[in-house]
Amino acid sequence: MNQSDLYNQCFEKVFQTHEVKNLRYKECPLWDSVGHITLIAELEDAFDISLEPEDMMSFSSYKKGIEILQKYGVDI
Repeated sequence: MNQSDLYNQCFEKVFQTHEVKNLRYKECPLWDSVGHITLIAELEDAFDISLEPEDMMSFSSYKKGIEILQKYGVDI
């Protein structure tokens, strides 16, 4: 599985949808504060990284998440 597939899988698991590419924080019913922390934990486990608090706070959409993870060497 490549990193893009793994990234999508994290979103699909947490938010229970296959339509992940347009997801944004608080626009998806399951992406509330608890869903946000759950997603961050899934991504940290999947990619063996530890996000900085400011990156966690900036992680506001599927697309923004790709930009943030690139800072940690994740190539999606």
